[in-house]
Amino acid sequence: AGQSGLAAPQGEGVAARVLRAGTREWRDGREQGESRFEYRHRMEHAMRHVLTIELRRVEPGLPFLATTGAVAPFIGLFGTVWGIMNSFAGIAQSNDTSLAVVAPGIAEALFATAIGLIAAIPAVMAYNRLLVRLGRLRQDGQAAATELAAGLSRRPPALAGARASASAAAE
Repeated sequence: AGQSGLAAPQGEGVAARVLRAGTREWRDGREQGESRFEYRHRMEHAMRHVLTIELRRVEPGLPFLATTGAVAPFIGLFGTVWGIMNSFAGIAQSNDTSLAVVAPGIAEALFATAIGLIAAIPAVMAYNRLLVRLGRLRQDGQAAATELAAGLSRRPPALAGARASASAAAE
């Protein structure tokens, strides 16, 4: 059982868990004195709650991707500056500007730049792709929860009056 209080069988998708949350509320029926709107809202709230929990399981990876995409180019730039400084140090030490003196530092600089870009570009692409997919999943899930709650609230619950009967028996 997860934070949602629903057992999550292995391999079950987000949609199934969201649907189960709504149908559980529907099966429980309306509480005594609860309007159809309140009943619908309760089902929708249960589904949105599970959807939020499910999306939060994926979201922790986003800051790492964002940080990698933002910081890696600067690390590459630092390496570039370091390599150029080594080239200048080589020139100063040998009083020569030949390719043999300059090339090692320039190669170091280009390598550092490449490493920074190799880390940053896929991280930014993955971050943007994941962010768009999560946004669509959230929108689709919320729309489905609203639509399902509206449809279920017009149907008699599986355990018609289960909550009303339970509260009447308790009195």
